Amino acid sequence: MAHSHGKEVLDDLRPLHGELRKQIPGAYEGFQALHRAAFEAGALDVKTKELIAFAIGVIEQCDGCIASHGQSAARAGASRIEAAEAIGVTFLMGGGPATIYGPRAYAAFCEFKDAVEAKVPVS
Repeated sequence: MAHSHGKEVLDDLRPLHGELRKQIPGAYEGFQALHRAAFEAGALDVKTKELIAFAIGVIEQCDGCIASHGQSAARAGASRIEAAEAIGVTFLMGGGPATIYGPRAYAAFCEFKDAVEAKVPVS
């Protein structure tokens, strides 16, 4: 069975976050506040901010970041070509490793975009 780079990653991380959150709730609350502030619509809309975070996930080789921000970008209305172009920029900035994580990221984005288009809830 092929590995999912989207929902499966988030499902694997969810219980791990839950356990750690019990130990350091203040750190998680602080991070959530920063997250809310960073993704507030302003001069850049939420979709653009999510695509930036998605691309940074590729550069940082972070499967959880790719899945989380790929899902959020799809929910914010990003198109497949917008996601692909964001990934294309990572090739310039991240070189060879981005050409490995980029296809994973695109697969994750498409998994979430398919769910959004089908109106299938993906947590």
